[in-house]
Amino acid sequence: MQTQSIRTYFLNNRTIQYALAVLFLVTAFLAAVSIGTAAISPSEILSVLFGGRAASEANGNILLSIRFPRVLLAGLVGASLALAGAAFQGILRNPLADPYTLGVSSGASLGAVSVIYFGVQMFGSFTLPVISITAGFLTMLGVLGFAHLAQRRTSMETMILAGIIFNSFLGSFISLIVALSGEELRQVMNWLLGSVSMRGWPYVQMILPFTAAGALILLMNSRELNAFAFGEDRARHIGVHVKRKQLLIIIAASLLTGSAVAVSGTIGFVGLVIPHMARLLCGSDHRHLLPLSMIYGAGFLMLADLLARTIISPVELPIGVITAIAGAPVFAVILAAKKRRS
Repeated sequence: MQTQSIRTYFLNNRTIQYALAVLFLVTAFLAAVSIGTAAISPSEILSVLFGGRAASEANGNILLSIRFPRVLLAGLVGASLALAGAAFQGILRNPLADPYTLGVSSGASLGAVSVIYFGVQMFGSFTLPVISITAGFLTMLGVLGFAHLAQRRTSMETMILAGIIFNSFLGSFISLIVALSGEELRQVMNWLLGSVSMRGWPYVQMILPFTAAGALILLMNSRELNAFAFGEDRARHIGVHVKRKQLLIIIAASLLTGSAVAVSGTIGFVGLVIPHMARLLCGSDHRHLLPLSMIYGAGFLMLADLLARTIISPVELPIGVITAIAGAPVFAVILAAKKRRS
């Protein structure tokens, strides 16, 4: 009974919820930036962040050229996937929905592995992310168009089925490229398993506009997501333009997913697990669930990347392996706890 009252107090206290989330993010950032082959103290990190100088020029170069862009990229990817996952679970009213539900990741992945396999250099070093983002966006348009053709009044169920079809169809082409790959196989597999290694500031600048735009659209539509939790008819009854808002939310979540996949590869479980963890801590109100999912998603992927590059150093694991190892059991525990409560 006392445990229940503590949980109720926590769920009703937004200040504590946001304070803990920010504390988790700051701790994850400082740990990810300070730990590595060259250990750098938190005070030195803060000094560089706020315009000071590092204790040595070497440490300053490591922070500005390697650690900061890598950790920030991991944070942006984690925030994008977690936010997209929360949005998809809300709009589809399905706790098992994740950023890859509508096939956008398969389109983005196919674009990326095609660039690697065929050696395309259309946009220089930005060829892979540009083509990957474009392929993901075209896949999203294809899913929406196919769902509309299959049923004139596009429903969420039709859209999910269309996403499954596109996922399977595009996934077969990815498997074909993997099977045909020779020298490119290692590079293709490393990309498919996910990584934020050796990306640098240009990739941070590339994903930032998509993360900002997608987050802004979804946060502005958090009340509509709350309305959709009671069904489309109830949302329509209280004045929500159902089809327009559904399309807008799906486009924003798909852009977040496509841009994240384009710069980091396929990283699973972040968009599935983090929204559930945030929901346990703050409830189902999307006005708070969305921003808290972003914060926890960013911090989680920073820590996952830290483990990926240090757990068997100097060998670096793909970050997708770490998120799967951590995410699968956590999701199983959350799901079991929900079943017991219901």
